[in-house]
Amino acid sequence: MPEKTEKKPSTEALILERLDRMEDQLHALVKSQESLTELKNDVTPLMNSAVRLLIDELGMVESGFQLEDLFALLKQGLRSLRNLTQALETMENVFELWNCMEPLLKSTVPNLINYMDNLERKGVFRTYAAMLEVRAKVAAHYDAAEIADMSDAFVLLLSMLKKLSDPQMIDFMNRILELPTAMKLEQVKPLGPLGMLSAMGGKEARQGLGVAMELTKALGKLGAGRS
Repeated sequence: MPEKTEKKPSTEALILERLDRMEDQLHALVKSQESLTELKNDVTPLMNSAVRLLIDELGMVESGFQLEDLFALLKQGLRSLRNLTQALETMENVFELWNCMEPLLKSTVPNLINYMDNLERKGVFRTYAAMLEVRAKVAAHYDAAEIADMSDAFVLLLSMLKKLSDPQMIDFMNRILELPTAMKLEQVKPLGPLGMLSAMGGKEARQGLGVAMELTKALGKLGAGRS
């Protein structure tokens, strides 16, 4: 059997096919040109408005603008590049420090607020405010020289307060302060020498005489120290 040979397209068919491709390309170019034209028509009014606005704004600063100032700014900026670089590096370090401290601050600040609120509830700030008012009153009645003269007395008072803070001294002072409440003055009767001798037979009276004797000895030491 004879082999079938493929029929080659004619020259006219090739030309028509090539013309069709060229027509498609021209159609695409025309559409692209139309799109550009439409974009130009849309942008042109906006550009004109922007240019007019820019001209108006530049006209407002024309009197205060000098080209030499721009050159001076450029020169100063070029000379300060190292400083600007150092400033940027410093800012970067500051931001890194902030990034490191931010988690700590998130936990520390609420605790600090709670602590301050606790002090406020306990009245610490009110006490400080009252102390400031006392200092203001002292400053109103005494000048700086007089307050300086009283400083030695303040030191002495502090030393006395320190001694009074001793547990034995506190117990002694409490007992002395309780004496007036324990005494029944409305039941006191006149007492003569014989009555004193009779009262001395009591244990409490003898104990009181012993305490009085110890106080007398202490007062005697005080007088001996002065001499």
